[in-house]
Amino acid sequence: MSGPLLIADVPWLLYRAYFALPKSIKGSGGRPVNALLGTVNALLATSEAHPPRAVAVCFGAEEARYRVEAYPPYHAHREPMPEELADQWGRAPGLLASFGWTTVNAATLKGTLPDGGQAGELEADDAMGSLARVEAQAGGEALLLTADRDLYQAVGDRVAVLEMGKGGTFSVLKPSQVLERYGIAPGQVPDFIALRGDPSDGIPGAPGIGAKTAAALLRTHGTLEALLGLADRQVANAGIGDLRPRVAEALHENEQLLRTFKRVATLVDLDVKRPPDAPTDFAAGAAAARKLGMKRLAERLTPTPRA
Repeated sequence: MSGPLLIADVPWLLYRAYFALPKSIKGSGGRPVNALLGTVNALLATSEAHPPRAVAVCFGAEEARYRVEAYPPYHAHREPMPEELADQWGRAPGLLASFGWTTVNAATLKGTLPDGGQAGELEADDAMGSLARVEAQAGGEALLLTADRDLYQAVGDRVAVLEMGKGGTFSVLKPSQVLERYGIAPGQVPDFIALRGDPSDGIPGAPGIGAKTAAALLRTHGTLEALLGLADRQVANAGIGDLRPRVAEALHENEQLLRTFKRVATLVDLDVKRPPDAPTDFAAGAAAARKLGMKRLAERLTPTPRA
């Protein structure tokens, strides 16, 4: 089969569908299925718009243990998962696997940290980046279906982020689009997040350094580490240097914290295998949907017999 490997951020799809679709959508036993329905519909629509050679659906921990250990406020501001969503979350892997889609759960895998250490209980993002890396190394192309900007760091010549827009539209983000949006290259995204911060993950960034300043600093100096070294030398030299005094001071005073932010923002490499070619199994998906009481979905997936 030709086409890209479609790699889906299932936690995002489930949350997105849960809050977008009526909670009155229920299946067997009166259990809500709105998040499941919206997730399947999104994956089917994406596959139709960008026919893949295979689909990989990624799950993971709500927050990676090593990230919380490194920076306890990571994800701490987020509300607990609603009970009705948690119920659907548990049923999602089985339903999605029934379509012949490869299921990868980063919470059950171990990965290699940026410093060479090992970590477990990782997030869906880590699985997505790892699958994209494996696909690109094999000479294929990957599309990352997500709204998480952390995954911009995985974009490359053979990897793009696929964003869902209104009315069934899609935007494909390649390196040039990342540069246009952030003003930096994909590989600089963890540095950018460390400097600017990421409110969605509870990362504050460097005091007084916003998106434009962070991008300008990285375009000039390349990496967070280079900036920190420059700031240290400038402070030791009585404030004389290339950086604005306020910026140099912010970098110098928060050096260790900023290094932690970059470590937290960097995707972890998991030991994953390249998914084999696999067409979507509509019949098996219909059977699984029917079992969950999702009758209308099952009917849509079942071909109408010819007269």
